Amino acid sequence: MSTTDWRPVYGVITTFIIGRFVVKHLLRRKDETPHPPGPKPKFLIGNALDMPLENASQVYLEWSKKFNSDILYMNALGNKIIVLNSREDADELFEKRARIYSDRPYVPTMKMMGVDFNFGFLPYGDSWRFHRRIAQQILRADAVHQLHPIQTQKVHEHLLGLLQTPERFEDHNKMLSLTIPLTTMYGYHAQSLDDPLIVSAERFSTLAVAVLSPGGSLVNVFPALRHVPWTWTQRMVKKIKALTDQVKAIPLESLKRDMANGKASPSFMTDFLERKQTVGASQEEEEAHLNVANTVYAAAADTTISATQAFFYLITAHPEVQAKAYAELDCVLGCSARLPTFEDRPHLPYIEAIYREVMRWCPPVSMGVPHATTEDDWYKGYFIPKGTTVFGNIWAMTHDERRYQDPMAFKPDRFFDENGNLNDDKRILAYGFGRRVCLGKYAASDMLWLMMASVLSCFKLGPKTDQNGHEIKMNDGFKEIGLMMYVVPFARDFGYLSYVRHKTPYECHIDPRSDKHRELILENAKPANSTGLVQVHA
Repeated sequence: MSTTDWRPVYGVITTFIIGRFVVKHLLRRKDETPHPPGPKPKFLIGNALDMPLENASQVYLEWSKKFNSDILYMNALGNKIIVLNSREDADELFEKRARIYSDRPYVPTMKMMGVDFNFGFLPYGDSWRFHRRIAQQILRADAVHQLHPIQTQKVHEHLLGLLQTPERFEDHNKMLSLTIPLTTMYGYHAQSLDDPLIVSAERFSTLAVAVLSPGGSLVNVFPALRHVPWTWTQRMVKKIKALTDQVKAIPLESLKRDMANGKASPSFMTDFLERKQTVGASQEEEEAHLNVANTVYAAAADTTISATQAFFYLITAHPEVQAKAYAELDCVLGCSARLPTFEDRPHLPYIEAIYREVMRWCPPVSMGVPHATTEDDWYKGYFIPKGTTVFGNIWAMTHDERRYQDPMAFKPDRFFDENGNLNDDKRILAYGFGRRVCLGKYAASDMLWLMMASVLSCFKLGPKTDQNGHEIKMNDGFKEIGLMMYVVPFARDFGYLSYVRHKTPYECHIDPRSDKHRELILENAKPANSTGLVQVHA
């Protein structure tokens, strides 16, 4: 059937959708349920046009002041949404009432695109628990020491890249963030950003963000529309599904070839496939292991890039922080005597404070990954219905003036007590809450800390200068981009998926601190195809 032949069908569907809202609005009784405060809903569409498209976490913090409430409520085309702007409320609901608040919102297009492998978005239930048990075997706190060899190698390669082509620091940061999960999960050694797997993954990401939110496709608001052919959504998901299949197939086929040739690197999937050959494994186990491996790559890349880019910007903009870091590192390591190791972490409290402050000042996923309720609940006199999407506004919590004085300032010293010791504020809210906390938080913490310590031990970062030696002002902007796209005038981002905070492009000057530091980098750099067993951040 041609596209023209389907026009009457589209008309019927459109009439049905509009009619559904009109009837629902006209026939419903006035809702006397005490929901939390929020913007006044509009006729038929509720708060669909009120949802911020950028910098949502900051907008919601302003709304808290406007409505005098740390808890906000919205209803967009029937989708019930709550935003928690205080740490105390998030801990009460996500931690203490985890049994009710550990589900995920249903996003129909995820399955259509083939990205339902991401177990981080599985509903709260037995399948999620099964995947979680597998992931915990490699990501728990007492197992992450296995990651250290490959993390150290990749950080040293990162230093070499910064030494050789410092102007490409954004690319080097990307490679560091992408290659660790690929190597740990599949023993896959990407050599550049032109690697076919990375190219396919970036193309997938570009297209997927246009579909995954309700603002991107009406299928996410009306799931029945997934059966209508020849639509924009159908065309997009077909392209994305092909890219998804490529991203999943490339590293697995590469690993199987290497195993057949006796050249496979140790990795999570290498270990599983070898065990499958010797003792066997069920189809469910194999699928779950593949889901975990692919989730690791999908989850680690964008968030780690965000944190790394923020670190480079903040260190460049704060030479006084660099000076304190140099003093501590030189005292512990000796002046260019060696590079930092994980064993140095307890002895470098100021580097630890820098790590905490970067993650406080710029949490990568500023609104967190959304939770959903599995039962009706009451909290502080407010009714929270079953099926409500609940966001923890991490950015608002880490910029809470009641907890952090001068919260917009970058001050690692805020993490020291009056005696000069690290205080007990060591929880990194960026990793989320409750039973849906990031399982890779220990691995991510180790990698980011080692990167920060290593870069500061070897390089001096500063603003670019013009031909007259005058400093060029850096671009100070950040952007929070939600997974949305305009499709029809009223279809906005209802916030099912979250917002990743990225530094807008900027330039900086990166120089080795001395000739001895240059030599140290060259001595410790290893070939990019060296191997080692590691597992990282799902």
